[in-house]
Amino acid sequence: MNFPDNLRYTKDHEWIQLDGNVATVGITDFAQRELGDIVYVEVETLGQPLTSGAVFGTVEAVKTVSDLFLPVNGTITELNPALAGAPELVNTDPYGDGWMIKMTVSDPAEVAALLDAAAYQAVVG
Repeated sequence: MNFPDNLRYTKDHEWIQLDGNVATVGITDFAQRELGDIVYVEVETLGQPLTSGAVFGTVEAVKTVSDLFLPVNGTITELNPALAGAPELVNTDPYGDGWMIKMTVSDPAEVAALLDAAAYQAVVG
């Protein structure tokens, strides 16, 4: 499995990449493999300030529906428009075209406190 070193990770299997105070968030390669074929991504929290660990949406696979958890405090500013017509991008390119949201981060230091690639690898084995 692939866990890029330039990202931070949560124990809930989300990844985050920070650029200034704007972060891109998605689910990890491990998570998409566990879920199977993704058929729908739903996010109804656009524009709402949320706290770290809050459910910001759901991802639906052929065999299950799973909650998506916000990795840090902030406000979701953008949804990945490509997922509406091609949710399978989460499976084929989880760290690229399969990103889910962009958000404004309340405190960028929170991102640095998340798991690095080696720590996340240890979590998932």
